[in-house]
Amino acid sequence: MSERGALRTRLDLLAREVAKFGVVGAMGLLVNMGAFNLLRHTTDLPVVRASLLATFIAVLFNYVGYRYWTYRERDKTGRTRELTLFLLFSAVGAVIENGVLYLATYGFDWNSPVQSNVFKILGIGLATLFRFWSYRTWVFKTLPPEEAPPPAERFLEQRRPSETVEPDPVRN
Repeated sequence: MSERGALRTRLDLLAREVAKFGVVGAMGLLVNMGAFNLLRHTTDLPVVRASLLATFIAVLFNYVGYRYWTYRERDKTGRTRELTLFLLFSAVGAVIENGVLYLATYGFDWNSPVQSNVFKILGIGLATLFRFWSYRTWVFKTLPPEEAPPPAERFLEQRRPSETVEPDPVRN
């Protein structure tokens, strides 16, 4: 394959991965925002605590989507390591996501329902960039390329003379 063809293939695979990540992320956004607004308007939880709880619910939802759809062909041997790293990087993403909301709410006193939703979505957007990079780099590792079988000529070269079948003198 030419260098240009290989680059095209890699870009196509990356575009497909980004699209799948985006679909799961969009559904996770709906879960996150739905849970956030439900908690915010039906409980007495402070805005950032409601956001953290909604983020946790969305993280669990997203793990299932990423593992079983977006990255289903990736390495599945170290599930404990994978889940630990997923939760670690999700926690960093939660700090980014909710840090933006915290700054807006308590730093600038932008606490109306509309403002809270805007800064929650802005935080999710920033955290998504970090999560995409960390999940594809560290959590859902690509499998090593399978070794191609040697060409037939190499097989013939590897045979030793002692391995050749000699005619049976009894049959001749």
